[in-house]
Amino acid sequence: MNSRRVLWSALGAIALAALIGGAWIFSLPTAPSVAAPPAIAQDEHDATIAALKPPKRQRPLIAIIGINDATETTDYLLPYGVLRRADVADVVTLATAPGPVTLYPTLKVEPHATTAEFDAQHPDGADYVIVPAMSRDDDPAALQWIRSQAAKKAIIIGVCVGAKVVGDAGLLHGKRATTHWYSIKELRGKHPTMRYVEDRRLVVDDGVATTTGITASMPMSLTLIEAIAGREKAKAVGRDIGLTDWDTRHESDEFRFTRPFALTAIGNTAAFWAHERLGIELKEGVDEVSLALVTDAWSRTYRSQAVTFARAAGAHQSRNGIRIYPDQVASSWPAERLLPSLGDRKPADALDNALEGIAARYGTQTTDFVAMQLEYPRHRAAGP
Repeated sequence: MNSRRVLWSALGAIALAALIGGAWIFSLPTAPSVAAPPAIAQDEHDATIAALKPPKRQRPLIAIIGINDATETTDYLLPYGVLRRADVADVVTLATAPGPVTLYPTLKVEPHATTAEFDAQHPDGADYVIVPAMSRDDDPAALQWIRSQAAKKAIIIGVCVGAKVVGDAGLLHGKRATTHWYSIKELRGKHPTMRYVEDRRLVVDDGVATTTGITASMPMSLTLIEAIAGREKAKAVGRDIGLTDWDTRHESDEFRFTRPFALTAIGNTAAFWAHERLGIELKEGVDEVSLALVTDAWSRTYRSQAVTFARAAGAHQSRNGIRIYPDQVASSWPAERLLPSLGDRKPADALDNALEGIAARYGTQTTDFVAMQLEYPRHRAAGP
């Protein structure tokens, strides 16, 4: 009798959980807004550029900080690659401890220095510090170093959920800010004096800048180039990476938790038997921006993980001097699970091609699911 009662109780609990879960899913909106984003007034644009002018050096020093065990792939590599292409600043990647940085959801790289080594070389600090999303918002070493750089008058730029790290460093008090759409509620809850700004991919307030989701690091980097070297230089770099329209306009209502988003996450996770490891060959001179965007996208399908392979185990140097370690040593990869070579595609085009490949392999709902995670505007993800 007792065992039967336990069984019925367990079944009842499962049924109740299923009922609550189903009710929650069907309470979600069926689709986000796709309205055109509001235009940016010229005086607002000018104020943003003025607020991002180099605070110290004529040729600025830009430091990108990460923690060794998990720092977001595109947040870390994209600003580095785009800013190095521009050649308007000295750009270094840092880690809080010696050794490689394991990025997530994919790639492992060798930073140029530790934060301690950077401090010894540059006691007056950086001009800009770029803070990616990290697996922990409260890493003590990262927070202390970010605070110290802010005290030395560096402009602190929180990319995506890196805004949460900036907030935990105590730098968002009373400031206007933004972050990845999924983390807005959490950020506002932890930092109630922060004033959230919608419909902007980049917000700057008194020495602190924040951005929306992952792909916002591309317009952020171009805006920073404009502040350092002028509009024409930024336009030239924008053409080089395949992004000719890159101001701070954003349609915040386009990015929200929807029923298709939830169902795709559940369905793709549940189909565990069909999950794949997709290989992309790691070659000397690879464009680190394109590699980051493509592997990041393919690793967010909840159906696949993108991994790099190479004939040798040692680190391979990218186009702009980042040393990247292959995930696997192999001379080839099964053709049915081989991702296309990046070739000489412009980074923005490489991401669009990856999203097209995801649609062909897993369907358009998974493409939308990935674009939503990357906070990639639909008008761009859909192509021209």
